[in-house]
Formats: sequence, C-alpha cells, structure tokens
Amino acid sequence: MASGGGGRRREQARGPGSSSPGSPAPARSPGPGRLCRRRRGLCGLCGSPGRRQRCAGRRRELCPCRQREPACRSEDEESEEEDRVDLAESSLLNKLIHTSLVESSHHVEILQKDPNSPLFSVKSFEELPLKKELLQGVYTMGFNRPSKIQETALPMMLAHPPQNLIAQSQSGTGKTAAFVLAMLSRVNGAEKYPQCLCLAPTYELALQIGHVIEKMGQFCADIRVTYAVQGNRVLPGALREEQIVIGTPGTMLDWCFKRRVVNMKRISLFVLDEADVMIDHQGFSYQSIRIQRALPRGCQMLLFSTTFKETVWNFAMQIVSNPIIIKLRQEELTLNNIRQYYFVCRNREEKYEALCNIYGSITIGQAMIFCQTRRSADWLSVEMSKDGHQVAVLTAELTIVQRANVIQRFRDGKEKVLITTNVCARGIDVAQVTIVVNFSLPVNQEKQLDFETYLHRIGRTGRFGKKGIVFNMVERQTTYLMHSIEEHFQTEIKRLDPDDMDELEQLDN
Repeated sequence: MASGGGGRRREQARGPGSSSPGSPAPARSPGPGRLCRRRRGLCGLCGSPGRRQRCAGRRRELCPCRQREPACRSEDEESEEEDRVDLAESSLLNKLIHTSLVESSHHVEILQKDPNSPLFSVKSFEELPLKKELLQGVYTMGFNRPSKIQETALPMMLAHPPQNLIAQSQSGTGKTAAFVLAMLSRVNGAEKYPQCLCLAPTYELALQIGHVIEKMGQFCADIRVTYAVQGNRVLPGALREEQIVIGTPGTMLDWCFKRRVVNMKRISLFVLDEADVMIDHQGFSYQSIRIQRALPRGCQMLLFSTTFKETVWNFAMQIVSNPIIIKLRQEELTLNNIRQYYFVCRNREEKYEALCNIYGSITIGQAMIFCQTRRSADWLSVEMSKDGHQVAVLTAELTIVQRANVIQRFRDGKEKVLITTNVCARGIDVAQVTIVVNFSLPVNQEKQLDFETYLHRIGRTGRFGKKGIVFNMVERQTTYLMHSIEEHFQTEIKRLDPDDMDELEQLDN
C-alpha cells in the first residue's frame, strides 16, 4: 500500500520540517532544567535558539519551529498562565497513548430509523465480508477479536446496501480501525480515482488515520491514499488517482471545488471523524457541510464523535441523513470506591510538608498530582526530585508526542509520580495509580470550582474497580471550595491534620 502525498502540520500553515506525530521523542526530565531552558532563550518545544524581535516594547523570542508563536514570555506572564485544554490536541494525545484496544464498560445503545431492519453483531473478524488481504492486515495489527464498538458498528458499516451511521466512540475503542476497514472494503483497487473521502480537523489527526490505513491495507497492493492538507500542492484539473483521500476541511474544499482534482460524483463513502473537535474550529462546520452536499445521493456517510452535546448533534444531523445511531450509555463515574480528604495549609510549603507526611504514612503505588499552573508544577517537581522521588511532569508546553511519551513512561512504571496540569485531567487510565493529590483545586476565572474537571481528576484513581484515595489541599481562604464540592456531589469529605501521622497511617487500613 502506498501513500500519495504529504503536507505541513496543520490546516493553518506552519514551517516545513516538522516531525510527524508518530516519530519518537525523548522524555523530558523533570526539574530545574526545564526552567533553565526557557531562561537561556531556547524554545520550550524544540530547544532551538529563537530570533529576537521587538514586540509591544519588549523583546520576545520567536522560535524557528513556530515563527508565529513566542518561544518564551515574561516570567510573570508564563508563570501564572493556566494550561488550556485544546480539544484537537487532547484527541490526538488519546490516539497516541491508546496503542492497544481499551475494553469499554459502556453499554452500546442503538437507535434506528427503520425498526424492520435486522441488527446483528459479530464476535470475530471472520464473520465479516472481508477480503483475505484485509483480514491479514487486521491480524498483523494485533486485533484478535472485535472490540465492543466494532462488534456492533462493523456489520452496519459493511452492509449492502450501505447504511449511514452516526456513532459515539472514545479513543482506544477501535473506532478508527473500524471505519478504515469500511473504506478499504468499499474501494475498488482496479479503479484509479478517489472513491472515499475522510475529513479530520487537523493534519496530525489526518496523518494518524493515514497510518492506520497504510498498516491495515499493507497487503492491498492496488489501494493508495493521499492527503488533502495544506502544503500538499496539486495542479488544477489534474485528477487524483488515489482511491482514498484524507484531509482537513479547508484544503479538501479547495481540492474538490477550486482545484477540481476530485470528482465528487464518484465518491461512494464519506467519513467525518472527531465531529466534536470539528465544530470547535471556526469555519470547519460550514466547509464540511458544503463538501457533504456535493456528494451523490447514494454515498454512504459515517460520522464519529467522542461527545454528543446539542451542538454536535445538530451538526451531525445536517451531515448524515436517515442514520443508524450508536451511542454509548456512559455509566456515571462513581465516587463510592474513592475516599476523599482535605488538608488546610497556609502556603505551598505547608502543602508540600503535608505531601511528604502522606508518603511517610501510607503505601503508594503510583500517584498523580494536579497543579493549576505550570510554575506550580515545575516547583513541585524540583522539590520532589530533590527528595529522591521519580517524577515526570506533563504540561501543555510539551509537544503532543512528548506528552504521549511521558504518559507511556508513567504507565510502564519508570516514574512513580506524575505531576500535571489540566492537560491530563481525563482519558489516562493507569491501574497502579492509588492516590490523586489536588495540590491546587481546579477553578475557573471567577474562582469558582470546576466540578467536571474535579470529577475527571479524581477519577484517575479508583479505576478498574480498585479503591483509591484523593487528597485535596486548600488554603484557609479557599476552604469554601471544599464545602461546594460536598454540596455538589452530596458527599462528606473529612478534614485531616497534616501533622497527625497516626491518623494518616490509619488510612492504609
């Protein structure tokens, strides 16, 4: 299987020479070195020296790898900045860290327009109408049996006549492999023209899909894929010969309508991935709808989204007509197997003393510690490293690949403590995590507690039916936040004395 094109990193143009998301990156060691790099005037992402430029009356560093973005800011501006969670980055990170299938505990709920249409699921890939080359590719990738979402979705995707589908699926459940199998099954390798279009919100996500296509279709010699992404230039009117085109909405729109290198009337399958991320980007919704409306009436439509908020639902119904809908009935995160406590401390030094007392009193497998700002995470990592702890730090200044590498090292037990900001509040499942520490509680700009983020944070422990412990650290003037948590979740959270070692040791029982 061959690839028919490449491109730059995002829909918005960036500099050339960027590494792909699949390339290895060394783990960044925690501690003062990360601060020193920024103070030396080096880019926090790539480590290269920036070029100086006057901006708003002060010097700023513009890194060669991101000429549009300042490589370092004033200390006050950087230190107090909270890490923002970007949906596209979160989605790509989850794709990278879920290297094997995650067995979802969610119940699959199927909503169908035609009640007379038969529904069935499969327990093996041999039950599906797949060519032997595709079966060989599936097993080569390590898929021994279909995941829960694949059991239900694949028979619908591969049905004759084709059926439209809207599906909710989280990263790691085999969703990408499922629609890739559908694309590879639908195309005719003997016909040299685009037959399947796949839209993704960013170049990196498009590339991830392409990697799956190339691995799963490695034994399909006649099927090729190309990327409709900015930087992959095409001559107007020069029709593409690759059967599968993956791209971002803006460039795909350009290829189809302005460059006219794709004959829309010959497309038999249209896939829109990460719909919730797509509508988070201005203009992508309109571009996606315009592409969809130019497709032939008999074209099969598959749309996937991690969440199904009202905005996503409205968008999905504009894209897909008469769909079968697969939703995951998410079992609410229970707090029954998570014990919650809190300490009242005067400052971060007292918080750290309390943390040391926790480590001196109870048995800890692995721990996740959440901070609100990068400066707080950096300070804490330095202090814990001095005391001999194996610490990893995860903040938004790391590249996506570096973040995935840090998480994988933590999963492998190479570091016992993961200090992180909100970039790691959800989606990371590590069975050995026995405690979660909120070194700072998650609050919004109005200094009110962010209950959803709090729930996702504490949900990093108590996974897989095991018991977990959460320690919250608050200052006297913010104890009201603990009362709001108790009221919101209808639970009681016991206050502990951080200096009472006997009381802390009893928590191990």
